[in-house]
Amino acid sequence: MILRFFAAALLVYAFGFLGFAVSLPKPLAGEPTDAVIVLTGGPGRIARGLSVVDQGLAKEMFVSGVDPEVRPAEFAAEFDVSRGTMECCVKLGYLAVDTRTNAGEAAQWLRENKFTSVRLVTTDWHMARASSEFEETLPPDIRVVEDAVTSHPSLATLFLEYNKLLAAVVSQGLPS
Repeated sequence: MILRFFAAALLVYAFGFLGFAVSLPKPLAGEPTDAVIVLTGGPGRIARGLSVVDQGLAKEMFVSGVDPEVRPAEFAAEFDVSRGTMECCVKLGYLAVDTRTNAGEAAQWLRENKFTSVRLVTTDWHMARASSEFEETLPPDIRVVEDAVTSHPSLATLFLEYNKLLAAVVSQGLPS
């Protein structure tokens, strides 16, 4: 009986992983939002966020999880952002150290600016967990759309991220 239970649990886990691995989200095209939130930590994320602003699909971009030693001028130089765009449209967040604190830092910025819709930009393999953390943290009146940066993750990356997603979902279900 116990062996059957563990076999069934392993089967559910394996099929869940398979579903996660084959259904990674794609980039979003053309949907405007008030703002774009970019989570640091992966290639192409900041470039995607800047592209969204340049296309006029979002008024402002908030980059969450920036290293405290990075100054706005260094950021602008690294990502070829004009001074005008930095001043009007790009805000750097230095408080977040992980996906959960990204959501908290972004939620505070969104509330302060009274935004009602946001585009979440992160890597495709990271989107499920990031979206889950944002859904848990943001007020229900803020609409979040997912805009994934396409990558080619290794099996190890997918396995690790799937387990982090499961841990996040379990921790969100626990009372605070």
